[in-house]
Amino acid sequence: MLPAAARMRRPAEFAAAVRSGARAGSRVLTVHVAPTTTEGVRVGFVVPRSVGSAVVRNGVRRRLRHVLRAELDGLPRGVDVVVRVHPGAAAMSSTALRAELARALARAVAHPVGSRS
Repeated sequence: MLPAAARMRRPAEFAAAVRSGARAGSRVLTVHVAPTTTEGVRVGFVVPRSVGSAVVRNGVRRRLRHVLRAELDGLPRGVDVVVRVHPGAAAMSSTALRAELARALARAVAHPVGSRS
């Protein structure tokens, strides 16, 4: 579980991060990284119904949450991260998801805010 301070909850927070942040993606997920006024890093997940049943969606979210918990210390302070999951993620192993997420996060953090890739 992510610490309470590291979780995004409000739809407006998600919308602001998606709208104003840098974006990097792959065939199974898209990562949005946006600066914020908070001190730490906040994370949110968007896992639509197209990914699968509720059991599948929650399993994917749980695996990604576990991966991101380990990555929190390596992210710059004062950012919001939104991970949007695509249907192909449900069939991937945790190791493959970790690699995809790490690659997308590195690209999104390296791009200037507001750029799109």
